[in-house]
Amino acid sequence: MIARLFHGGIRLGLTICVIAVAATAVYFGSSELARRADAVPAPDAAAVTPVSVTPITQENTYIVDRVFIGQVEPQRSADVSFELNGRLEDILVDEGDEVAKGQLLATLDIALLEVERDRLTASRDAIAAQLDFAQKTVERNAKLIEQGFTSQARLDEAVALQDELLSRIGELDAALRDVTVRIEKSSIEAPFAGQITSRHVDGGETLRAGELVLGMVEVVSPQVRIGIPLDVDHTLLSDVEIEIAGTNYRATLATLRPDIDPLTRTRTALFDLEDGLDVAFGQTARVHVNDPVEGAGTWVPTTSLKEGSRGQWTLLVADAQKTVRVATVEVLHAEDERVFVRGVFPDGTVLIDQGPQRVTVGQRVSFDDGQ
Repeated sequence: MIARLFHGGIRLGLTICVIAVAATAVYFGSSELARRADAVPAPDAAAVTPVSVTPITQENTYIVDRVFIGQVEPQRSADVSFELNGRLEDILVDEGDEVAKGQLLATLDIALLEVERDRLTASRDAIAAQLDFAQKTVERNAKLIEQGFTSQARLDEAVALQDELLSRIGELDAALRDVTVRIEKSSIEAPFAGQITSRHVDGGETLRAGELVLGMVEVVSPQVRIGIPLDVDHTLLSDVEIEIAGTNYRATLATLRPDIDPLTRTRTALFDLEDGLDVAFGQTARVHVNDPVEGAGTWVPTTSLKEGSRGQWTLLVADAQKTVRVATVEVLHAEDERVFVRGVFPDGTVLIDQGPQRVTVGQRVSFDDGQ
């Protein structure tokens, strides 16, 4: 019994000694660590990052550059043909030739018409000679009646013959005018100054009335035909800029048709080009219309926009205390180098427009000199 108590006391004493030694080691170790930590110099304060900022300016409207496509065409074009049947005698122009208004372009063979005109002229001359004799006969009979040497019936016969010959003269004059008109219509003159675009005959063919002979266009002032959607305000079209083959031309609205194209559901607009004589007909043209849109927001550079979570867009801004914050915005309109966004910006907030990747939310920043 005594031995057991003795062994238990020894174990208890050893345990107490071990605990005391461990506590002493922990105390002196922590003291040494604290002394060493106090000996290490404190780190310098983090440097404030300079950033470039832009004031956030709220606007109530933004301009959308809407582009509509059409093509260049002449103000006037014509498919030239003869009104009468006949054999083509001569064609005086070729494709690409420039012609003046009233210039002779082509003629039909008029030999038969000339023969008809000569025959009618000879017949008229013969009737005119008979009419002259009939008029003299009327005058003689009138004098004889006064003297009592002839009857009234003879005078009436002479007057009737004179009237008949006058009617035949009128008929022949009408026939001569008909031949003259047909001779005039046997030639084609340019209806306006322009350029020949197509030639469909070579000469010697027998043509039907209305058969196409030549095509021509007016080259003085080209026009652009473009379909304009119904939601575009027509007052925006009075003075526009049209792009053709990379070159911009000023243009004015010539006419806006009141009807709607059944295929495109647009209204056709015709624009007169200024200094557009070097363009080719049929070229593609793009009209730029500056359409104002109501909407409050601000313009920001495209590079400052970041994609956030759930399809949202964000900006890095600096508040009045020059601390970086994140602002969630809604994109209303985008262009090549800038976007128009809508968001809530407290007073004194500025946009970090360059190098937003160099800072993080909550970081203190400084503004570049002069900002």
